[in-house]
Amino acid sequence: MKIAISIGDPNGVGLEILLKNHKRIKKLCTPVYCVDKDLLRSAAKKLSLKISKSWICKPPLAKLPKIIPGEINRESGAYAYASFLQALNLTLEGEAKALVTLPIHKKAWQLAKIPYAGHTEVLRDVLKEYIQKSEQKEKKEKKENNQAIMMLGSPKLYVALFSDHIPLKEVPPLINTESIMSFLLSFAPHVLKTPCGVLGLNPHAGDFGVLGNEENAIKEAISLANASLGKEVYIGPLVPDTAFIGKHLRYYVAMYHDQGLIPLKTLYFKDSINITLNIPIIRTSVDHGTAFDIAYKNKAESKSYINAIKEAILRAKSQSSKF
Repeated sequence: MKIAISIGDPNGVGLEILLKNHKRIKKLCTPVYCVDKDLLRSAAKKLSLKISKSWICKPPLAKLPKIIPGEINRESGAYAYASFLQALNLTLEGEAKALVTLPIHKKAWQLAKIPYAGHTEVLRDVLKEYIQKSEQKEKKEKKENNQAIMMLGSPKLYVALFSDHIPLKEVPPLINTESIMSFLLSFAPHVLKTPCGVLGLNPHAGDFGVLGNEENAIKEAISLANASLGKEVYIGPLVPDTAFIGKHLRYYVAMYHDQGLIPLKTLYFKDSINITLNIPIIRTSVDHGTAFDIAYKNKAESKSYINAIKEAILRAKSQSSKF
């Protein structure tokens, strides 16, 4: 089984992770790396590693950047974006069964004039046409119930993000009954163990309106979503600072990025991965950043990458068994 892999930012830990885990990954699948071999050789030299002849590389159409460990620059951002698009195209064309991404640096993308904050935003835009075609085939399914969702986690804990890579000040205006209900209905098929806890937005979940009233919309959305689903899939809104304590829930919906990811990464940082849901391809990713502070110092952790590869393979096999 072929898995397309984008390398992330060349100045970060992505290439180190690729190089050190190639032999192990080859036993699980056929990795197709979207990178120039010259760049691999340059990275290997910096890390005092050797490259075997068994690498399958599909280099992107981009200028080869010079590796400058830990530096944020336009060239590395442009190459990371091109690598991602190459891997995405290979997956869309069926040459690869799934897509696995290594970490990009958002500022480097910005410097390269990339009009997206990250991978998920690209997928939402580029795959919009594919999603719409799929929706036309499934006439019973409403359009708003097929939105792409960022879910991160491990088998012990998964967190779906109602809003992901946007400034915190832009979150409250998004909180309304219709949008929350739409999200919950879209996420429901992926909640494999119920109930799923839905976090409130404000401290103390608003404390009966003393600290905010967005929870009124969240509560109504939960009630409507459960009624539509015909069972209690969701509970809440839960008080955010105690929601992860002693409730033994496996799935949560967070209203914003850090609200869900701080507890997740505190508990399962090395194990967790990123999965993009409700898109017409399989895409998983590591659940960490470029780690510029340890780039090319032989300190990068590999567990998240291995788990992302395994999850991609598992989902691809599951998808194949349905046809």
